[in-house]
Amino acid sequence: MTDNINDQPEGRAPARVIGTPPSNGPILGDEIVHEAKGVPGVIPADPAVAKRAERIVALLFTITFLAGVAFIASYVIFQVGTIDRTAASNYALGSSLSIALLSLAAGIVVWVRQIMPKYNLVQERHPMASDADTKEYVEETFLQGANESGFVKHKMLRRTLLLAAAPLGLAPLVLLKDMGPLPGTALRHTVWGTPTKDGKPRRLVVEGTGQPIRAADFNSPGGILSVIPEGYEEDLNALAKATLILLKFRPDEIKSGTNLNWTHDGIVAYSKICTHVGCPAALYEQTTHHILCPCHQSTFDAADGAKVIFGPAARPLPQLPIAIDSEGYLVAKSDFNVPVGPSFWERGDAEAEAREQKA
Repeated sequence: MTDNINDQPEGRAPARVIGTPPSNGPILGDEIVHEAKGVPGVIPADPAVAKRAERIVALLFTITFLAGVAFIASYVIFQVGTIDRTAASNYALGSSLSIALLSLAAGIVVWVRQIMPKYNLVQERHPMASDADTKEYVEETFLQGANESGFVKHKMLRRTLLLAAAPLGLAPLVLLKDMGPLPGTALRHTVWGTPTKDGKPRRLVVEGTGQPIRAADFNSPGGILSVIPEGYEEDLNALAKATLILLKFRPDEIKSGTNLNWTHDGIVAYSKICTHVGCPAALYEQTTHHILCPCHQSTFDAADGAKVIFGPAARPLPQLPIAIDSEGYLVAKSDFNVPVGPSFWERGDAEAEAREQKA
């Protein structure tokens, strides 16, 4: 690629610079800027100012390139999974992409304001259909603008702009990775079914404090706790499926829909994930024993196996089998016997499982 058309040998057509259209005639060169000095309404850029602006723009485009590389590197280095790691990833991705876009925009503004000539233009009305002379004029004007912009003349600007755009063009491809892979049968199971490292059942701990729950201390009828599995307090992926609502009933309040073998001394554990679209069903009416989902008003009867009594949810909140360990703390006897969460999760799992069995 040749950066100065005046360096071309006689008899040879100049090479076309990336970003300019092909032309059957000679490409307009530096003489346009010099001729523009005598054209009314045209103020050419000062050569000294343009040279200094070129270095500034090149620096900004280089910063854009480095920030774009940092964005891609941040996506690989800062993995999510916990609240702190997710926050670090968001800060790294947001700051690097902001710097890349701001420096690219600033470079283009400086380029236009300090390198390109200024015009006082008057728009003329003309017929919609352009004749041959008009098309030729448009082509010449475009080529003139391409040369006046400095894209042809200033090779440092052209090269650093292409350099800056390269990682930004790859950014959407990097983000597409978050759209997959499909969950397969992962939504059918939760971590409640996995024992601890020493092989013991996993304890129920209070969300937020991480304190294990002693059954003897949770003895007030009408009490409610938001519960998560021990050892997964910071694992957002696990908590999205395994968070529970722990309720305390009097013996005469529990109805036939509740599996008594999965309770302990009137304590019942239900999935907190609404079976409609997965919102947290976290509201509880103590007098009616109703669990309410605030998103779409699905209502479940906690005393009767969390059956749906109102709203769009199609099935009850799954009940978790619980018991106590040797120290009196509440533990999970096993995983849920049905998938948690909205019905479309269950359908996706069932389809994936059917494909695996078929294979």
